[in-house]
Amino acid sequence: MKNKRVVIVTGASRGIGRATALKFAEEGCRLVLVDLEHGVLEAVARELTALYNAECLICAGDLAEGDFLNAIAEQTVAKWGRVDVLINNAAWRTLETMRSISRAVWEKTLMVCLTAPAFLSRQCAEVMERIQEGGVIVNVSSVMSARTGGSSPAYIAAKGALDSLTYELAVTYGRSNIRVVGVQPGFIETELSSDYLDPEGANISNTMTAEMIDMTPLARGGTAAEIAAAIFWLSSESAAFISGTTLLIDGGFKHNMNSYNIKKLQFPKEY
Repeated sequence: MKNKRVVIVTGASRGIGRATALKFAEEGCRLVLVDLEHGVLEAVARELTALYNAECLICAGDLAEGDFLNAIAEQTVAKWGRVDVLINNAAWRTLETMRSISRAVWEKTLMVCLTAPAFLSRQCAEVMERIQEGGVIVNVSSVMSARTGGSSPAYIAAKGALDSLTYELAVTYGRSNIRVVGVQPGFIETELSSDYLDPEGANISNTMTAEMIDMTPLARGGTAAEIAAAIFWLSSESAAFISGTTLLIDGGFKHNMNSYNIKKLQFPKEY
């Protein structure tokens, strides 16, 4: 794999995005770090530079704002002249049901989780086509796109549409040697999995975590580093014939019908 690829990572300040930036930096890539807070991105950039002598460009702003979204590819090309890999990882969601979600929250969620990936992909694909050396776009979806929880309707809708967008973009840009793939993480222990509250405001994330783990055949949550490793592999030459598909990374959760507590009641000597 050639070094010094230019890689854009959205949502790069924490969780899967930060772990992905670390993985690509370790492999000698140049990083464009995209997220809301400049100060947090600066800290990530310092870490990447200290660990791997990485070259980093910071793009801080809100993906729900069209002007900022349009500037990301432009700033990348102005600095390095190319884009080789785009990781659409950034997400935003609230915890509520369809009964209570406001239209404003719905529209912001779709903007960050669906519209921004769509148009940033188009902008980066245009650069890749101009360079004529191909490229890779990776969309970070979720197992929740197919197995919902009843608590984040706009996020669920956006992730389902993001899977379909992955297939559409793979067809659109395939003849330009641009591969478009997705990953569907299951339960991953990040900041996004620690904000569950009951109606009184008490944090019930530990209860949710225990429930998710009991539904997962591998009996644990995944790590951001494990998702980052899969993203890196999908963007590498080892996956050169993989496009228009989404990789499920959930420890077996999606296809398990019931919890292991229930299995133990049915088959106490076997589970």
